[in-house]
Amino acid sequence: MWTIFISIRYLVAKRREKFISVISLISVLGVAVGVAALIVVLSIMTGFDDEIKEKIIGTYSHIIVMREGGINNAGEVISELKKANGIVEGSPFIEDQALIKVGETMVGVLVRGLDPVSEPKVTNIRNFLGKGSLDFGKNNIIIGKELEKNLDIKNGEKVSLVSPRNTKALDFIISDTFQSGRYDYDANLVCIDIDKARELFGKGKFVSGIGLKVNDEYNVKNVKKNIQKIFGYPYAVRTWMDLDKNLMKALAMEKKMMFIILGLIVVVACFNIGSSLIMIVMEKTKDIGILKALGATPFGIGIIFLFEGLFIGLIGTILGGLSGVAITKNINAIAGSIEKLTGFEFFPSDIYYLSSIPSKINFGDISTILIYALMLTVLAGIYPAIQASRLDPVEAIRYE
Repeated sequence: MWTIFISIRYLVAKRREKFISVISLISVLGVAVGVAALIVVLSIMTGFDDEIKEKIIGTYSHIIVMREGGINNAGEVISELKKANGIVEGSPFIEDQALIKVGETMVGVLVRGLDPVSEPKVTNIRNFLGKGSLDFGKNNIIIGKELEKNLDIKNGEKVSLVSPRNTKALDFIISDTFQSGRYDYDANLVCIDIDKARELFGKGKFVSGIGLKVNDEYNVKNVKKNIQKIFGYPYAVRTWMDLDKNLMKALAMEKKMMFIILGLIVVVACFNIGSSLIMIVMEKTKDIGILKALGATPFGIGIIFLFEGLFIGLIGTILGGLSGVAITKNINAIAGSIEKLTGFEFFPSDIYYLSSIPSKINFGDISTILIYALMLTVLAGIYPAIQASRLDPVEAIRYE
């Protein structure tokens, strides 16, 4: 492949014009910076996505089955649901609005009555609890960390729940708090034993719904369809994605927009590649004329400069890929060093409820970025390659 041999020679040979070498170097660095920035940002956004999904799944189950008016045969329904493909466990729950009373203060909250035995099998709620155990005892209540701050109360203190449906009130002792990382959950949700919830809201044998755990939380749509075939109206089936549908759409759209915006860095770098190749074609006019006089085809001449653009892009892509992965893996150490030097906190834990910057390297995203960068570098070399292939050998070497 003489074309590849000449491309490499042109790439590593010293330039008569130093300016061309500088532009080529800038092109390589531009591609590297663009690729690295894309990998780092998308990895952090993927990490955030996973953290948010984990918090949603931790507080709620993968799938919720509800019925208008409530479900009075939860055990039978769970047994029937387990027959569907992909469902692992099920747990009944009661959910309703109530008022929590502390002294003379009353605040509206969302009460969830949970089964302490089956609930940990369908959610990760124990991971968010201070004590790590879902123990309601006789009359214990677990409240969100933000609600605890807002009401200025602590474990061991007495509170009352008042049902606006029947004005019934029950007294509870705060036994633990949970911190999911979602302010709307932590500031408004309280958990009690499911039997106490039945007593508070006068539910009798009825429950509000059944939470289900599936084998693959990202395949809940197919499981949802199967459940809907088994249980039609008046049952309603909602997945964890449905609970925060707008948030999921916003995260997906944000990730796409960041890819487009940061991808423009690579586009600018590819313009530099194109301009440097055009100047190389002008510098190598005599060489092109000699090659054509020796029998080189226009296609072969074009391939030389197309490969040269590809090599420049390939070097930048490899450098950017390695740098992006290295930065992503050490992002918290880098952020910590910058904070020590500047005193500026990039990731306040009291705002994000996270002790470190979440990041996850997704090799699917990295492959897409690398292919995208290489395709742009090939496109950047097309015009200079066409111009080189059209040079007339007689005109090229007439004055040599």
